[in-house]
Amino acid sequence: MFSSKTIRLVLAGIFAMASMGRAAADQANVAVAANFMDAAKEIAAAFKAKTGHEAVLSFGASGPFYTQITQGAPFQVFLSADDARPKKLVEDGLAVPESRFTYAIGTLVLWSKTPGLVTGVETLKSGHFAKLSICNPVAAPYGAAAVETMKSLRLYDQLQPRLVEGANITQAFQFVETGNAELGFVALSQLTGNDAGSRWVVPRELYSPIRQDAVLLKSGAGNPAAAGFIGFLKGPEGRAIIQKYGYDNDGPS
Repeated sequence: MFSSKTIRLVLAGIFAMASMGRAAADQANVAVAANFMDAAKEIAAAFKAKTGHEAVLSFGASGPFYTQITQGAPFQVFLSADDARPKKLVEDGLAVPESRFTYAIGTLVLWSKTPGLVTGVETLKSGHFAKLSICNPVAAPYGAAAVETMKSLRLYDQLQPRLVEGANITQAFQFVETGNAELGFVALSQLTGNDAGSRWVVPRELYSPIRQDAVLLKSGAGNPAAAGFIGFLKGPEGRAIIQKYGYDNDGPS
């Protein structure tokens, strides 16, 4: 039978070990492009299960995130929907240059909840719809890709009066999902596991590649969770999840 002193020592040891575990687990605030929401949530869960570190995710359009970061927003990692803004943050002296890499290449899709409505470019040419959803082409690269696609097809002027604009790709998707627009340009990743309705995967030659870059911000350079999250994105587990959600990913470039 153990003495009360021995029990106290054992309990103290357990408490100390638990405290060490808590101290070893850090967290990082990660700004994430809205199109990457579902993939990021799964990656963050896998990252926490493997390392104990927590990635606290915030979702939105890349343009506003860039502005917030330049104004001192408390993010340590930025997962953009483009490659221009992470590059600019490096040039601004706000990000670690060698940390920047392309974590995903996005795919644009024309989607409707209505089966048979979307059959291809003919759907856009026919004009048999009242509203077409896109996201803000200035703030969100998927919106810019949608505009570029319509211009490549010489349909932009014809379709512009029918456009309804979301602040980010999530809102553009919601407009279609809630019936506020019959169809819309969304990210392929948003349709993972969703076979409802009809869709057209927009040919890549109609818009510039949507190269999505990640970067470690200098505010997170000394944070093990922030650096670890960037490393996890580059690793096989992170890449497998990224590919699962319909992105092209051949590793860091």
